[in-house]
Amino acid sequence: MTNEIQSIFNRIAPVYDQLNDWLSLGQHRIWKEMAVKWSAVKPGDTALDLCCGSGDLALRLARRVGATGQVYGVDFSPNLLETASLRSQKQYPQPAIAWVEADVLNLPFEDNQFDAATMGYGLRNVKDIPRSLQELHRVLKPGAKAAILDFHRPSNPQLRAFQQLYLDSFVVPVANYLGLKEEYAYISPSLDRFPIGKEQIELAHQVGFAIATHYPIVNGMMGMLVVSKF
Repeated sequence: MTNEIQSIFNRIAPVYDQLNDWLSLGQHRIWKEMAVKWSAVKPGDTALDLCCGSGDLALRLARRVGATGQVYGVDFSPNLLETASLRSQKQYPQPAIAWVEADVLNLPFEDNQFDAATMGYGLRNVKDIPRSLQELHRVLKPGAKAAILDFHRPSNPQLRAFQQLYLDSFVVPVANYLGLKEEYAYISPSLDRFPIGKEQIELAHQVGFAIATHYPIVNGMMGMLVVSKF
């Protein structure tokens, strides 16, 4: 499954940001800014962005850590990392971001290395959610926070129906027009498999996070899991 998902994200790399705009009704930038804020990242920090995609969150973290900080953007898609790297090269001043091709289930970092972390639209796609949370816990310093943003299935039946209608009647046809129908057909089943907020909190506690809070966004169609390590 990992190779299949990796292949999907390599293929969608050229239109990744455009599709995120459509999927989120243009609101994903606001929520990403919220994720950075809730990670409590500050100037001089060493920060981590997991499943960094085309680099949106990593670039936002870089602006917060400033010239004295360092950001690591991790993704398993070399095509998305290349897109992210090209974006960062166009920034002035040049952000201090290291782009790392790696699996979030086996991070190539030392224990207790990072002051803050984010993950945007990645947890839903990992093969082993508890293992990815465990790895995140391992690499964070004591006292560090992480903010994990993703799409969710809302509990309200009417909102679920609206979300599915939107996916079926807008997102998938647009993806089909771009020649990416198969790539985006996985979204609906991935939402069905994804643990709901209280289950995410329980998983975070099980791997050692002392505090875990889940914030529903947009009537539960989106959510933010904020975790703290002590």
